[in-house]
Amino acid sequence: MADFKTHITVSTIAGALFGLGGYQSGMPWESCVIAGGLCAVSGMLPDLDSDSGIPLREAVAFAAAFVPMLMVSRLERVGLSHETMLLITGGIYFFLRFGIAELFRRYTVHRGMWHSLPAAFIAALFVFLVSSSENINLRLFKTVAVFIGFMSHILLDEIWSVEFRRGRYVFKHSFGTALKFWGENRIPNLMTYALLILLGVLAYHDEGIMQRFGYQHQHNIPHTATDWFNMVREQSGNWIR
Repeated sequence: MADFKTHITVSTIAGALFGLGGYQSGMPWESCVIAGGLCAVSGMLPDLDSDSGIPLREAVAFAAAFVPMLMVSRLERVGLSHETMLLITGGIYFFLRFGIAELFRRYTVHRGMWHSLPAAFIAALFVFLVSSSENINLRLFKTVAVFIGFMSHILLDEIWSVEFRRGRYVFKHSFGTALKFWGENRIPNLMTYALLILLGVLAYHDEGIMQRFGYQHQHNIPHTATDWFNMVREQSGNWIR
């Protein structure tokens, strides 16, 4: 199994390359730095299911500090006062810092469903939802960054589960426990996919949810998944014609 230093090194390199590629593609440099940082830190996220240690402590601390900052612009857009935003972001910080950390300690096992492809999509969708309702291309940029960082971890775990001994490759017992769609226990599997479906539905209907809170955006710029899908469909129709 790859150690913490290997995971964070690989995800940081991936984040730097991803951010550089985004900058060369015309993304704002601030978004490229944020996306690169998200990718780097996401390399620790699969190890939230470890009982203790550096990955759990550092990942939870980073998420508790960074998620409220990602949500500030979204909260501003629905017209909340600064005092209300302070209360909400403070509550999010304490919930993530202590509540989520304790839930992972109590109810997850190492190399369980948090080490899986569905978990990578869950982490990415979570970042998409907490990000500001800005141009969806920037939101997707950050979302993909988290997915890449998460995937770098589970791919490294699979690579480290294969050894070359005496002229042949030997598969450890851990092989196949990270890069998977389905675990051994049915209840964690069902809960994982239920959460994935819930986040997917929320992401798709983000526009309608925001409008219920009184937020109106400029319709010439894609802000949500619905806008983005409609834009792609319209462009596809124009290309066909």
